[in-house]
Amino acid sequence: MAIPARVRIIDVGPRDGLQNEKQPVPAAVKIELVHRLQDAGLKEIEVTSFVSPKWVPQMADAAEVLAGIQRRPDVRYSVLTPNMKGFEGAVAAGVDEIVVFGAASEAFSQKNINCSIAESIERFAPVVEAALAKGIAVRGAMSCTVGCPYEGDIAPEKVAYLAGLMKGIGVQRVDVADTIGVGTPRQVQAAITATLQHFGVDAVCGHFHDTYGQALANTLAALELGVWNFQSSVAGLGGCPYAKGATGNVATEDVVYMLHGMGIDIGIDLDKLIDAGQYISDFLGRKSGSRVATAIVNKRAG
Repeated sequence: MAIPARVRIIDVGPRDGLQNEKQPVPAAVKIELVHRLQDAGLKEIEVTSFVSPKWVPQMADAAEVLAGIQRRPDVRYSVLTPNMKGFEGAVAAGVDEIVVFGAASEAFSQKNINCSIAESIERFAPVVEAALAKGIAVRGAMSCTVGCPYEGDIAPEKVAYLAGLMKGIGVQRVDVADTIGVGTPRQVQAAITATLQHFGVDAVCGHFHDTYGQALANTLAALELGVWNFQSSVAGLGGCPYAKGATGNVATEDVVYMLHGMGIDIGIDLDKLIDAGQYISDFLGRKSGSRVATAIVNKRAG
């Protein structure tokens, strides 16, 4: 299949990137980050999670953050909802899309949420049904599609199984996520091909972590299969909890630079995106996790 002529990026920095930060990030800072991302041209932003503050204190201000965003009609704002209570919070906040989740690894599912893959997806069935009834879009995040910290390599058949379960409860599109960033291009293509048994290519999104430095290569591998939706995190926010000190999400700046260089239309201003990354990196008191941002900021200073 030919490489897509256009690509849509979903920035997950405000949610996936910040959720494990130990220092509290005020709602005003999160809101400003979202504003800077949409000013840079992002059309989809994963803003927050409606989860128990007890488990994820960083996301306790979900409603406040959503209420404070100056929304644009051409931007889709999504949130993670683990249960009906979270979904009700999301509805009250007027979100465009909810995200439910499941793992392609039984061991990961058991250790993280204490139930089987099938049980985890079944729990989401009423949430998905309620969302669709209200005209709210539903995305399914499929974690550990190439590797698991407990099981090791994940067979494509397991990915197909999870994708089938997601499709069965009404999920409209899915993220093929290399959660621990161990995948290489052929493995990623196998996971995507397995997912395509249940979802059309327009409903498949690549979500690659850069723990082993493979995320851009894996992005190209997905592009070769016609995938044109990708998730990334501004400034590379979000570490990998299963590999101490390792990077997590691939940096949006790095993906954008590569796509620009390939002549692919993404509608994102790289300079404004780098400024957004610098904004949140400065607040967190550390350097950006984006190599492109680091190079361009150094160039500007020179």
